[in-house]
This record gives sequence, structure tokens and C-alpha cells, in this order.
Amino acid sequence: MDSGGNVRAVPTELSPHNPRIERVRDLRTPRGRSEHGCLAIEGPTLIAEAQRSGLAVRELYAVAAALAERRDLAELERTGTTIFILTERAFERVSDVETPTGLLAVVDLPSADPAAILARPGTVLLLAGVSDPGNAGTLVRSAEAFGAAGVLFGKGGADPYAPKVVRAAMGSIFRLPVATVEAAWLLDAVAAARRTIVAADIDGEELGKTALPAHALLAIGNERRGVREWLPRWDLALRIPQSGSAESLNAAVAGSVLLYEFSRAGSAS
Repeated sequence: MDSGGNVRAVPTELSPHNPRIERVRDLRTPRGRSEHGCLAIEGPTLIAEAQRSGLAVRELYAVAAALAERRDLAELERTGTTIFILTERAFERVSDVETPTGLLAVVDLPSADPAAILARPGTVLLLAGVSDPGNAGTLVRSAEAFGAAGVLFGKGGADPYAPKVVRAAMGSIFRLPVATVEAAWLLDAVAAARRTIVAADIDGEELGKTALPAHALLAIGNERRGVREWLPRWDLALRIPQSGSAESLNAAVAGSVLLYEFSRAGSAS
């Protein structure tokens, strides 16, 4: 009982071989996330970001010492969250980080309609074959920071809810609508939404010397191959002028610069 005489819920202890542990491990894969309709997020910062964004914690897996330090999370059981206590050895099995935090939450997998994203006002970001999860997550974070309408992940590139993407996005993935699309579907959908496709390309027109369209789909391509292998066509290509000798900017930096410029153009119009 607590000090008010109420009976406190007692978290369930799991053995290292409990089937639930394999289920949580399965959430590391796109197939597992799709089958279960859930996403696993690790660490107090990401869990707090998910809660702040309105995602309910369905299950919480914790090492006893870590849970004892976070009484706010321990109280989640009162609101319907099932809490499981794991040994450090068992927690290492569900964690995908080098230094496990001792706290992992399972939340519902967010979903968004790609056509609805294209219908929203503002620039839509397209990751046209971006495969590096760190770059993908950083671009989602920049998209939120610079007021983008949403993010479309090109199929075959990074998965939007892969653990490394979620960590790099630092909570933005919970607040900004994202969806995965095929190139063949996208072209017709963009035409229906009356958007201009703008591709970041080394042979494009110089940024700063070209008027930026107000209703754009901004495509950032693969770290090595650019947009050309994923995106069949575009309306306008842009390049970022450089004064140094570096061959090119990486996808996250280039995309963030362009998102900022589109944000400025939208504010000025």
C-alpha cells in the first residue's frame, strides 16, 4: 500500500527466457513492427518525447534500479501500462544500444496516409533512397524544425521506425507525419496534389539564383548515388554552392540547408 492506503501494483518479473522478450526483440525489424503494430523505444529521453507527443506507453520493460530512479514511469501502471522487471542480462537481450539504459517502452506504431501528407500545406520532404539511418533521422528532425508538412520515405531506403532512425530524429518522428512510398505511386500522387518535384542534384541550378516553388516535394537522394536511381523524374534540380574542395555535402546536411531555404521562402511569400 501507499501512504494513502491504496494498493500499489507490483510489476511483473520476467525470466531471461520469457517469450515476451523475443517479441520485443522482434520489434527491431520492419516485419515485426508491422505484424505487432508496435514500436520499441529505449531510454528516458525518447520515452518522454513519445509521451509528450501523445503516444501511450503500452508496456514498459525495466531494470529494477532504473525504474526506482524514475517514479513517474513506475506510476504508469496505474493508467493501464503493464510493467515488466528484467534482470540486467535479460534487458541486454531487448536493448539494441551499446550501453543499455534499463528502460524500454512499447508504443503503438504511428501511421499516416501518404496522400494526406501530400495534401498538407508546406514543403514535403522525400527521402529518395536515403539509406543511412542517422541521416534519415536527422532529416526528419530538420523537417520538423523548419516547418515541413511531413516526410515520405522511399521504399528500399531507411525504415522510418528503425531504432537508429528513431534515436536520430529525437522525438520528431512522433510528431511529424511520415509514410513509406513507392516511386511509381508517388509520381501520380504528386501530380494529383499539384506539387512541384524539386531534387537535390549536383548538376542542378544553383541555390539562391532560382525562385523556390511554394508547394514543393523536396527530394533528397542516396548518400552516394543521389536521387537518380530512385526518382524517375523531377521538375527542378538544385545544387548548394560550395567554396571548399569537398566533393559534396552529406544527405543530412544538404537536406537541412534546403529545408531551411524553403522555410525562408515560404515565410517571405
